[in-house]
Amino acid sequence: MNFIISQLLLLTLGFPNPEVPVFEQEVRLILKTHCFECHGEGEKLKGGLDLRLKKLIVTGGETGPGIVVNDPEKSLLIDKVTTQKMPPGKRKLQSQEIELLKTWISTGANTASIEPKEIPRGFIITENDKDHWAFKKIKDPTIPTVKSTSIVNNPIDAFVLHKLESKGLTLSKNAEKHLLLRRAFIDLIGMPPTPLELESFLNDSSPDAYEKQIGLLLKSAHYGERWGRHWLDMAGYADSEGFDGSDVIRTSAYHYRDYVIRSLNEGKPLNQFIIEQLAGDELLKAPYQSTSPADLEKLIATGFLRMAPDGSSAKDVDIKLSSNQTIADTIQIVSTSFLGLTTQCAQCHNHRYDPISQADYFKLRAIFEPALNWKEWKTIPGREIKIQYPRDKTKSAELEAKALAIDKKRIERLSAIQKVEFEKSLEKVPPEMHVPIKKAFETPITKRTAEQKKLLSDYPNSNVNATLIIQRDGKLSVEFKAYTDEAEKIRALKPAVASYRVLTEVPDKVPVTNRFERGDYEQPKEVIKPGHFDLFASHNLGVIQEDDSSIPTTGRRLAFAKALVSENHPLTSRVLVNRFWMHHFGQGIAGNPADFGKLGEAPTHPELLDWLALNFMKSGWNLKEFHKLVMTSNTYKQTSLRTEALQKADPDNKLLGRMNVRRMEAESIRDSILRINAKINEKLYGPPVPVTPDDYGQIVIGTDTRDGAGRFTGKKVDLKGEEFRRSIYIQVRRSTPLAVFESFDAPILNPNCEHRNFSTSPTQSLLMLNSQFIQDHAEYLAMKLQKAAPMGIEEQIKLAWILIYSKAPSKEEIDVSLVFIKEQTDYFSKDTKKNDSKSELQSLTALCQGLLISNRFLYVD
Repeated sequence: MNFIISQLLLLTLGFPNPEVPVFEQEVRLILKTHCFECHGEGEKLKGGLDLRLKKLIVTGGETGPGIVVNDPEKSLLIDKVTTQKMPPGKRKLQSQEIELLKTWISTGANTASIEPKEIPRGFIITENDKDHWAFKKIKDPTIPTVKSTSIVNNPIDAFVLHKLESKGLTLSKNAEKHLLLRRAFIDLIGMPPTPLELESFLNDSSPDAYEKQIGLLLKSAHYGERWGRHWLDMAGYADSEGFDGSDVIRTSAYHYRDYVIRSLNEGKPLNQFIIEQLAGDELLKAPYQSTSPADLEKLIATGFLRMAPDGSSAKDVDIKLSSNQTIADTIQIVSTSFLGLTTQCAQCHNHRYDPISQADYFKLRAIFEPALNWKEWKTIPGREIKIQYPRDKTKSAELEAKALAIDKKRIERLSAIQKVEFEKSLEKVPPEMHVPIKKAFETPITKRTAEQKKLLSDYPNSNVNATLIIQRDGKLSVEFKAYTDEAEKIRALKPAVASYRVLTEVPDKVPVTNRFERGDYEQPKEVIKPGHFDLFASHNLGVIQEDDSSIPTTGRRLAFAKALVSENHPLTSRVLVNRFWMHHFGQGIAGNPADFGKLGEAPTHPELLDWLALNFMKSGWNLKEFHKLVMTSNTYKQTSLRTEALQKADPDNKLLGRMNVRRMEAESIRDSILRINAKINEKLYGPPVPVTPDDYGQIVIGTDTRDGAGRFTGKKVDLKGEEFRRSIYIQVRRSTPLAVFESFDAPILNPNCEHRNFSTSPTQSLLMLNSQFIQDHAEYLAMKLQKAAPMGIEEQIKLAWILIYSKAPSKEEIDVSLVFIKEQTDYFSKDTKKNDSKSELQSLTALCQGLLISNRFLYVD
């Protein structure tokens, strides 16, 4: 991190001479990072020294001037940082930072502009802070003119080509049709095309064949599952609470996952999508028992704010500590998702790099505290609501009436039997006792007097127990069991009362938000009101009221959400389109999708980013239109082949002169294998498919059948095809991720994931070679090939290539495969005692596994 900071500081941002650093653009960031807390922004000015302006540094403090202009060796500031007397603690300046300070002093301690005569004490936002690219108002840039107009398909190409041409480069040619189709399928639905889909596309010579295919993919239900996974990473979606080893299951969290998939498939505008997730409950009126299906969706959406790890249900946990951590994690999810800013450090002190004060952080926290009140933290039941629609209530009442009618018949029949048996029992009682015993027997048990109870006790034969009579009589047992079974079957038809994990405010209980000294909830300081960051004061985002009298809730989250999706907000649309671009190209236009601050990478194409952000808002925040725009550009359709010229001029492909080769995510790898085998269960929505440790400790799909002592019982539970569902429906346990997902960098959501890592490790190869899932599906594929292509091994090889790589093999590839098959068949024949069919299946299975673990399958180019 320190290296990144120092490299950033060494960059010049527009000063005429790169050899001459200036205070505002380089020096101030070093001092803000290491020194301002004690010397300018803190409550006390230590040593009387303020380092926030050059003139204040020259004036100095109690020990004299901070610097001597043009003479770093005589400057007190340089002496303190060189001898490591300052700053205190372990966070010392790097050598590059010290050298930059020396250069600044020796070259005249320049400033970029005339400094103000005075500045207020504490945290300030400078013009240089406001001038950071991400904090400026989004402007509509002019689409640039280019030389090679014939390869410009839409404005994206013009922006990209303009930069390439300035370097003497151009766009690469389009990828081959089969590669382009596979790329589009993996990007939009996370799985490759079937042979029929591939053949149909390759045979379609119409000029809009590719555009038609994109349209079909965007209509697929698989689209919402694919892009829902991207959103759920950002939201930190999990089916468990996390926090500690117990990792308590969230039984109703999946409703939020389903909401995300449905919303994306429906093409819900993303501004509405965001508002619902941040403040869906504030769009409704409590209580919610009569909520319509459409309004229920808004409530379910607030599950977004229930996704952070929550350890309050763990054993022996400090509820105050746990709840405050959950609030902090929720704020982190919100800020990285929509603001593209790292706000965590501002919880304890003013942000070291960005113009975000600790007060700003608690303004943001005050927006959420009416629903996330750490002083009255909701337990798991309090985080859920139970809802049954009126039509379901009516149906339940009708069914219950039918069941009660059967219960009545059973009771009447039971009474009749009891009466007969009682009359028989009276024959054994003295005649003079018949009347009082009969009266005692007919009196309800709860109303019997002590005398009546004694009377029945003295004459036990008269205290008839009809239940025992029925149990002893086989015919009666069958008769009464039929009554009970019929009533139970009717009651089982009642619509369930569903539980939903949502976020709501407690009416008339608005907590006071205090700033916490050093982020410690046990050290509350001044009261903080809800509001936007001071940084956005000039962006006309509106006021966040403490309590909006026009709605039943405080309205804080609703006001915040509406401001986020305002055309005036400088960050939200930029952050979103940058992230969507990243999912298409493997890297964002701005390299750090969750850090648009000063430590984040500046965009490679800032005008393109702004144009995309504005166009996205003008389209009605339409994500599907964004896909069409991007994927029909020649920039997207480029081949990934590296040329010598591109490699030399732009080795990291920052200029986008070719397409990036990208590895599939863990979920896409599994889903693609299922689709290739036609094994995939296409059922949508519902509770997650469980995961469990296997006998070797690896996490696999299955029901946990360990005994109370944690020992494996060997029992297997039939999942009835659920094990073949898409990966988005597999249970997400924070403590126990699925083995195949973990190896291929599926994130541990603590609290969320803004950008996945794509590593290459020996563990991945070992998993693909030894995983039971891979071995099983390689065999499934081999059996499928033998059935689909019974004419011979060569046709089976061709079909395998088309299924796995979306392209027929070359003659050389067929020849190599045939040699491999023969060698494997000879090897396996030794163990199968001349069973040719078995050895042929084994050798074909080995080939299929080899193809499935190859980079050509795992990567998208």
